Order: sequence, then structure tokens, then C-alpha cells
Amino acid sequence: MDTLKSEISAAAARLVVEEGLEYGAAKRRAVKQLGLPGRSALPGNDEIESAVMEHIALFCAQTQARELRALRRLALTWMERLAAFRPHLGGAVWHGTATRLSDIYIQLFCDDSKSTEISLLDQRVNYVPRTVTGLHGEPVEALSVHAFCPDLNEEVGLHLLIYDRDDQRGALRPDAKGRSPRGDLAAVRRLLHDSQP
Repeated sequence: MDTLKSEISAAAARLVVEEGLEYGAAKRRAVKQLGLPGRSALPGNDEIESAVMEHIALFCAQTQARELRALRRLALTWMERLAAFRPHLGGAVWHGTATRLSDIYIQLFCDDSKSTEISLLDQRVNYVPRTVTGLHGEPVEALSVHAFCPDLNEEVGLHLLIYDRDDQRGALRPDAKGRSPRGDLAAVRRLLHDSQP
């Protein structure tokens, strides 16, 4: 069973790194690619994250740090633009496993959920409203943007997840590994400062 989960993890990690898939979609596609039954036991997200880090170390060691820095710089720019909405960076860009194919996820904690949309309209930013799975597995509104990343010279998917201000309290609890699951403006600035070449 552990060997099977390891195979699924490795296949899913390749899909995450090389195609930019999210963990859930990568696990499902890996099961299909390996010709396994649909009800196969799937590895957890921590196992996928470990496999992603291994894949990056083996196949992307020369490029990943520069791509991650570019995505973090773009995230910081957007967080500064939306500072009034208490932005927090999450996902692969925050955790350090992102490549040029990874999307950026910024969580906003707002007094009024519509204020973010009004701000984007005022800034003439085109966005697509969607509903995604949020912090506690509940549906949450997301505004998706194609943002140009100058350091990569290409567009990147940027998703602004809209939460109530009160949701911020539970959002900063450490994960199972004791890491902060997301970071505010100051934390992202520190990451960029600490990773300067």
C-alpha cells in the first residue's frame, strides 16, 4: 500500500510541477495515468508536498528559485495594491514549492465582500468571479485575474479569495508541521529579503 501511495505521489508531483495542477486534480489524474482503480487509497497533501519538493530538487533545481522569487514579487505587488483588505499569501508560492506554472493565491479578509470587486473595477482590472473551496472546506468567493509577471515575461493566474474579516483569526493557526499556512505583507517582504541572491 505504501509503495502504491509513493507511486501516486511521484506521478502527482510531476503533474503539479510540470503542468501546474492543484494537488487534488493531480492525485486523480495520477491514479488514471497509473491505470489504478478509481477508489485507490490516495496519499495525503503532506506526502504530495514532499514528492513535489523531491521532483523540484531533481528536475528544476536550476530554475525554480528564480521562478519562485518572480511569483513572490508579483504577489507582493498585488498585496500592496490590495493592502486595505488585509491580504495573506498562501499556497505553493507561500510554501516555496511554486514554479512558473503555479498560480498565486491571495486571501483577503474584508469588512465588506463587495469592496474588493469595487476596488478592482476602480483599478480597471478584469476578473472572473468563481466559487472555490475555502479555509474550512466551505465555498468561498474568488476573483481570478490574469496578471502579467515581468520577471517571467508571461501571464500568471492570480486568485483573490474573499473572506470575512472575522475569518482571519483562525486562518493563521500553524499547520501539522508547525508552519504558518499563509503570510501577510510583512512576512512576504521578509521572504523576498531573505532570498535575495
